[in-house]
Amino acid sequence: MESFLDLLNSYLADEATFRRILVGVTALTIFILGLGLTVLIMNLTSPLRRRIGLAAHEPPAKDRFLVRVSTALGPVASYVLPQKESERNNMTEQLISAGFRSPQALQVFYTVKSLLIVALPMVVLISSRWLPDLSTRAALTYAIFASGIGMFVPNFVLIKLIAKRRKALRNGFPDALDLLVVCVESGLGLAAAIQRVADELSFSHPDLAFELATVNAEIRAGRPREQALRNLADRTGLPDIKGLVGLLVQTMRFGTGVSDALRVYSEEFRDKRMQRAEEQAAKMATTLIFPLVLCMFPIFFIIAIGPAMIRIMAWMNG
Repeated sequence: MESFLDLLNSYLADEATFRRILVGVTALTIFILGLGLTVLIMNLTSPLRRRIGLAAHEPPAKDRFLVRVSTALGPVASYVLPQKESERNNMTEQLISAGFRSPQALQVFYTVKSLLIVALPMVVLISSRWLPDLSTRAALTYAIFASGIGMFVPNFVLIKLIAKRRKALRNGFPDALDLLVVCVESGLGLAAAIQRVADELSFSHPDLAFELATVNAEIRAGRPREQALRNLADRTGLPDIKGLVGLLVQTMRFGTGVSDALRVYSEEFRDKRMQRAEEQAAKMATTLIFPLVLCMFPIFFIIAIGPAMIRIMAWMNG
């Protein structure tokens, strides 16, 4: 290993040899990228693979583009997707939490990530030709940095999408809980009440309505009610929904009244929401210190003391 490092350092010390190595690596990368794009375009324009993919998944019209991308990635999917099953399952759960439920979402995500890892360094290396003051080693450093950006930016965007969707679910959960209590107390069963709430929230809170409709669809498909509710908690990842699911599961297991349990949970959740609002209000005074000190006080001092300072400076100069 030490001899290899010494050889590498000797090559890097020679500027001409280093440039030859860089040109060779760049040419090989461009060749591999062009070959991969050729394979993808051929598979994407193949009517046979496209019809096989459409027949296998039967997606709606909005997901047909993902199906075409997935069928085009068939030969290279094993190189793009992670090898560990646990990593694939973890990423699939994150995509579902972000709202991407298509079976092709995992392949599209890793394809975009792979393209960014390869394309961004190529853009940096090609752009370095118009920057004569930029040295070769600096261009290579920037290319490696751009490759790192292409590796981590998709994960960062996915985390932001998950947080945004969970915030939307959290905002719609109080309304859904109140409607669920009203529907159950009016005599509807749990499945019918969930479907009714999903229909009522389809315009105001579409994400939460879709999750509730998915629970009802799983129950109608024959999945046990407890498992369907636990899947809801796993998909959303919200503590409030997990608490509601745990309450409903215990209620169905011990045979107690669903309406009484929902009423008690609604009152507790309303108290928690009030406590959370009071906590945010208590933090407001501390949070306002920084904008007041940085923005308001300098302007106040300029307006209050500025004219006097101008007169004093004029008197000293005169």
